[in-house]
Amino acid sequence: MKAEQKNTTVEVFDTTLRDGMQVEGVSASVEDKLRIAEQLDYLGVHFIEGGWPGANPKDIEFFARAQKELKLTTSTLVAFGSTRRPLGKVDDDPTLRNLIESNTPAVCIVAKSSDYHVEQALQTTLDEGLAMIADSVKFLHGAGRQVLVDMEHFFDGYKSNPEFSMRALESAIVNGATHLVLCDTNGGSLPFEVQDIVGAVQRHVGNDVIIGIHCHDDTGCAVANSLAAVHSGVRHVQGTLNGLGERTGNTNLTTVIPNLQLKLGYTCLPDGRLERITAVSNYVAEVLNRPLNPQAPYVGSGAFAHKAGLHVSAIARVKDAYEHVSPELVGNGTRFLVSEMAGRATITMKAEELGLAMDGPAVNQVIDDLKRLEHEGYHFEAADASLELLMRRAAGWEQNFFKVDSMRVITDESSMGDFTTEATVKVWIGDAREVFTAEGNGPVNAIDTALRAALAKNFPQLSKVHLTDYKVRILDSGSATGAVTRVLIDATNGDRTWTTIGVSTNIIEASWRALEESLVFGLLHSTNN
Repeated sequence: MKAEQKNTTVEVFDTTLRDGMQVEGVSASVEDKLRIAEQLDYLGVHFIEGGWPGANPKDIEFFARAQKELKLTTSTLVAFGSTRRPLGKVDDDPTLRNLIESNTPAVCIVAKSSDYHVEQALQTTLDEGLAMIADSVKFLHGAGRQVLVDMEHFFDGYKSNPEFSMRALESAIVNGATHLVLCDTNGGSLPFEVQDIVGAVQRHVGNDVIIGIHCHDDTGCAVANSLAAVHSGVRHVQGTLNGLGERTGNTNLTTVIPNLQLKLGYTCLPDGRLERITAVSNYVAEVLNRPLNPQAPYVGSGAFAHKAGLHVSAIARVKDAYEHVSPELVGNGTRFLVSEMAGRATITMKAEELGLAMDGPAVNQVIDDLKRLEHEGYHFEAADASLELLMRRAAGWEQNFFKVDSMRVITDESSMGDFTTEATVKVWIGDAREVFTAEGNGPVNAIDTALRAALAKNFPQLSKVHLTDYKVRILDSGSATGAVTRVLIDATNGDRTWTTIGVSTNIIEASWRALEESLVFGLLHSTNN
């Protein structure tokens, strides 16, 4: 049951462009950051933290270009920085000056709210730590900026010295801060602790300021901690798209936003925007070359995917039998995975999806084939094109584009130690027999080149089909060089992508099977179109 706070707003503060960039292996160009900011505005978050102006050339350029190029309609761009230096003056502090020069309407500064960090990290007194917060907020507020303060290590600090942590909050409030963001910087807090401490803060500061939450996921509780904080009065949640962030990541906005809106009745995004979250999540993953976890709640490709025959049979009758929300609410969709676990309902629904007319015997044939082939090492969940071809064959379809007569691959080592690979392919196309030989930088490339040459005259549409990925997995490593090998080949014609599979103890044969089916699938759909 939804909570009563249906008309209560929880602000969303996205820090993908700063905190998200701290994850290992992720980097974004200025152009990437600008495009991601546009997508975040399209999603409808309240704040977009763009980075730390002055910290590096990339962020300097980003804020300069953002002023001219970003046309935000929903979101407020935020520049990030820190309080003044210990014993320094705000007037000549370079970080504060850069925040002003970024010309963003809002700024967010990080402040030490833990006595341990003030004394050990800053090497200064607690009184000076409070003065650094007060002076910095007053300076930025006086310059006409909305000031949000990230209270770093707040939960650890509160557990150690609650009096100092509360005084840090007061120093920000009385000098003009609009938001106090309580940070679980080390990510070590648990939901019951967050709920209790946020409740104490809420009682202390009242309604004079908006309380926010910023959690890291080191215990796997970032989303749960954020929800607990909202339950205790927080109305501002910070996080990143897809949970990107240093170490184990930050609060995942693609999870916490739907939870807040769909489960608890809060308003986080403008009307009609929640359904964009899956598309934006995938866009960010693509731009940052950081594949989205297929099992990510709400937005993952497997979030509403059903494999067990019993589940699929139930969903065929009652849509919400195994789905906690309608996937369309978050821009996702129901998927039915076909495997050896599939029942008749799964196969029938998949056939309807493909537009195939399959009677009872054909459905049974598909089920029998799946059980046999997956026992041999096939994995049709990962090979959509091979699954479709298997189902079409069970329904009586035969591919008559070409018939392979023979295929041979030769690899030689020259006296210079270089390896060369040559493939010869003989195929029948109707009544004509074509024979072509080609060299390649490996056996699969040589086979692909030779087969395409043999088919080119009759099937020019294959010029648009390109292989995009080739993956090999050893299924029984204990058999050493005699192991069964699974090969997956991804391909595209520019309009759609597909995956085919081959399995054999011979890696060349496994590759050949996957390659042949990839080209057949490409021809089938180019002919149908």
